[in-house]
Amino acid sequence: MNVISARALGPIPVTRPYLGSEEEQAVVAALRSGWITQGPRVAAFEQKFGEYVGCEHAIAVSSCTTALHLALLAAGVKAGDEVICPSLSFIATANSIAYVGATPVFCDIDLATYNLDPARIEEIISPRTKAILVVHQIGLPAQMASVMAVAAKHSLIVIEDAACAVGSEYESEIIGRPLGLMACFSFHPRKILTTGEGGMITTNDANLASRLRRLRQHAMSVSDMVRHTAKQVTTEAYDEIGFNFRMTDMQAAIGVVQLDRLSGFLERRRYLAKRYAASLEAIEWLQTPIVPPNCRHNFQSYMVRLIDGSPAQRDAVMQELLEKNISARRGIMPIHRERPYESDRWKETLIQTNRAADTTFILPLFHQMTEIEQDYVIESLFRVEAA
Repeated sequence: MNVISARALGPIPVTRPYLGSEEEQAVVAALRSGWITQGPRVAAFEQKFGEYVGCEHAIAVSSCTTALHLALLAAGVKAGDEVICPSLSFIATANSIAYVGATPVFCDIDLATYNLDPARIEEIISPRTKAILVVHQIGLPAQMASVMAVAAKHSLIVIEDAACAVGSEYESEIIGRPLGLMACFSFHPRKILTTGEGGMITTNDANLASRLRRLRQHAMSVSDMVRHTAKQVTTEAYDEIGFNFRMTDMQAAIGVVQLDRLSGFLERRRYLAKRYAASLEAIEWLQTPIVPPNCRHNFQSYMVRLIDGSPAQRDAVMQELLEKNISARRGIMPIHRERPYESDRWKETLIQTNRAADTTFILPLFHQMTEIEQDYVIESLFRVEAA
């Protein structure tokens, strides 16, 4: 393929959501129904999502951030508690812990998978540790059996930040059953399944699910849908302080359609990821994703790493790609370097986290990406001079 002619392809983004006429029709139908906010379509989306992941209860909310917030709150995490989590994650992971008054304690990662290293958990457990918030980063499942073993030994709650992990599999089971007490998903436009914004909590605990449904709607004892369809006058009560974390029926209508597309999205992403790996393994300075045999990656993002590089070199590679009309993004952020979470404590304990943060970047990968576009990205990487 000729690189010069490939520039005529136009900019190649890191990702692009796929929304078709079916999603448009679903939104129009929701608008015409007269039910705009959380209602029957949210209930349908919850049921369909729960069936997909294989859990008993799915609770739709306004984002994965609000899902994590509610999950921690409902699990009893409170001021004075500590929650272990990776620093290599979007800042919402730590923010959700701070929202309930607890303190995030960062655990280093396994550089091969970019997920929390179970072997490093026990060394940071303290008398204040209440929970582990484990992240299935960029769609690759964490090693949950090892995490759960440590949690059981120390009587800790486990909540899964599955923001990127829709459709991923661990030990041949779809993420979200869940293995911990709850799992939380994101439907942001950068995710494989999108509702514009939105999130979902999954759990097999009926009492927990009931409380989560109340908390997302100002802790209202009776939902709008129940009140509006009741055959007799129904008055709600508010027994605790809740939140307005509802998903709209318009968003849920999109979600129902997107769930029907999900298997196709996953198949295409895995196919493109396989093409990347087959070609890029020949680049000696680049490390492609490593997937443990007990996991199945959804490739929500395709993140690569400079094997022996620096932040400056990584940024120079990204700049060369940008000059060729190819968008790339830095890898997963290190939360501990952001002002709200800076501390001398992390300087010597997050070695692999820092290494990953300094040398990783994300390549374009999306459902509509053509082989021609991908070939152009691959050839452009072979021509990079900065590395």
